[in-house]
Amino acid sequence: MHAYIFPGQGAQFTGMGLDLFEESPLAQEYFNKANSILGFSITDIMFEGSPEDLKQTKVTQPAIFLHSIILTKTLGEEFKPDMVAGHSLGEFSALVANGVLNFEEALKLVSQRAIAMQKACELQASTMAAVLGLENQVVEEICEQTEGIVVAANYNCPGQLVISGDIDAINKACKTLTEKGARRVLVLPVGGAFHSPLMEPAREELASVIENTIFNEPNCPIYQNVVASAVNNASDIKKNLIAQLTAPVKWTQTIEQMIIDGAIEFTEIGPGKVLQGLMRKINRNVTANKIG
Repeated sequence: MHAYIFPGQGAQFTGMGLDLFEESPLAQEYFNKANSILGFSITDIMFEGSPEDLKQTKVTQPAIFLHSIILTKTLGEEFKPDMVAGHSLGEFSALVANGVLNFEEALKLVSQRAIAMQKACELQASTMAAVLGLENQVVEEICEQTEGIVVAANYNCPGQLVISGDIDAINKACKTLTEKGARRVLVLPVGGAFHSPLMEPAREELASVIENTIFNEPNCPIYQNVVASAVNNASDIKKNLIAQLTAPVKWTQTIEQMIIDGAIEFTEIGPGKVLQGLMRKINRNVTANKIG
């Protein structure tokens, strides 16, 4: 079975999507439609903006979504997924890929999600940190014992767990994790504590928008971040998508479950090669390809 996976925030780069725009009239059509929906020229920022311009959450998230989905659209009949998944933001790309959301509705949701998350970030100084070389359980216990808000946020691959929380708690946890033998603890250049309780205001804001958006039944299962298992029901997909903002991204568990359920080939669609790299660390026995 062939699984398609879609990257999340952090995969952006200057010039992303420009080759697509230049080579495909269909891509041009979608990019122009996106500029109109968003009310600003995201193509200018994607094609010519500085890394700093692209780092703004309200730009980053739609830019990555557009790169992934427009690329998918240009594949035409070639694109036949048996199952899909997306890392955090990438879940919205996956939901267009399996027919749950249409392009316009998904882009509006992605834009509203980005703005809501940006606002939540401005309420309290917060960040995320990657912890390398420790067992998940050790990281989870240290998060629980640390004063303040700090939680396990992204289970990216064995030995790589991202924590998320307020700056003081992150700094305290990083010190303890280093003392406990972490190979490396790296504070990430992100604007806030994604996938933590600090995203609750964004979750509430996005919940009402998602509730009022039509979700179609999927044409193949999506393996969602929150449950790390196949979801085939539109109302369950909505519920999980809302929960995703404050819940951890169980990426390792998701990929492992997809393999158990029969996936033997994975194709990452979108900017960067982050997911392809993680695939190799999760399971080397399956094929991991890249488009884009």
